Amino acid sequence: MIRPAHPYRLKLGAPLVILVIFILASVPSVQAVSLEDVQIEIEAPPTVDGTSAQPVEFGYKGFAVGSRIEPPPANSDEAPPALEFPSAEPPPLPKWRPPLYEVPWALGPHDHFFFLRPIAINEAAWLVDYYRYGDFYPDTEIIHTGMDITADLGTPILAAAAGKVVWAGEGLAITSTGEDPYGIAVVVLHDFGINQRRIETVYAHMARTDVKVGQRVNAGDQLGIVGMTGFTTGPHLHFEVRVEDGDYFTTRNPELWLVPAQGWGVLAARLMKKDGTPFHKLEVIVRSLEDGRMTKVRTYAPSSVNSDDYYNENLVLSDLPAGTYRVSFRYLWISESIDVTILPGAVTYFTFRNTVGFSFDPPDSETPNTLRPAEID
Repeated sequence: MIRPAHPYRLKLGAPLVILVIFILASVPSVQAVSLEDVQIEIEAPPTVDGTSAQPVEFGYKGFAVGSRIEPPPANSDEAPPALEFPSAEPPPLPKWRPPLYEVPWALGPHDHFFFLRPIAINEAAWLVDYYRYGDFYPDTEIIHTGMDITADLGTPILAAAAGKVVWAGEGLAITSTGEDPYGIAVVVLHDFGINQRRIETVYAHMARTDVKVGQRVNAGDQLGIVGMTGFTTGPHLHFEVRVEDGDYFTTRNPELWLVPAQGWGVLAARLMKKDGTPFHKLEVIVRSLEDGRMTKVRTYAPSSVNSDDYYNENLVLSDLPAGTYRVSFRYLWISESIDVTILPGAVTYFTFRNTVGFSFDPPDSETPNTLRPAEID
């Protein structure tokens, strides 16, 4: 492993070494001392402007990349900053999942886990944490209307459910500049819908398609392979779920539609301001209280995405092994947190409203149940 270059040098010259040897030789017994008892002078090499402050080029706990350590003023009693080395972090989630539940899967009347994973469960593929549904591309107003699944070039892309291919190729969404951000894509119109509203799934950034328009496919049939066409910085699959008109503005969060792995569940929440309007782009941390694994997720951007008809959520996090998690966030210099229990194969739902607090009450029971599958003529 290549270690980062440290900007400081320890002044441990030959006289100091001789002095240490002499002291050790003259002491009959040496007692153990802690690092806190040892004082070592650290000198920073001068910069161009003659100061001794240097950028910290490493990512140890307590120092941001590119931050500076300023020396205390002369004759100051202030102690120099102590270097903290990182504590052991929990290992990342493995590129593996347990087998999936059967499709369709629903423990409650409002569940709609209708779809298989579009990348086989045994492939080394994982959802991109930092760019989920409703998120925004950094420093832009581009809103993410699907989920990204990393996978190697050439990995088979599978139909999430049975249906008919209604698009195969390029040109699914042409921008004003004549470019297509989806690249080579396939769209499948499925054999079921929601209260007579059709459902489509989109598979984008392919290297090629293996189906043609009008072709019937079954769940698990290969539609093409993973590529890098369209707007992408690396090989992955962009997957969307569309309801009703089947266009860019009718998407739903796919993490509420893909069947969970056995023993795993999904977290959904609605986080609101005092007046009941949702928080947008709010960073939320979800940490397992069993093994310490942590995931960061943001609430939805204010446009171009849609909440579920029942949950009316603005945050979803799937692929969570069953267990207890602490959900925390900060707004207006106020920190909030709550412990939630993720149940296997189920959606755990809560709400938060500023000045009111947290609630695990389900959405209004009078909300029309629009989430049962129905055949489409």
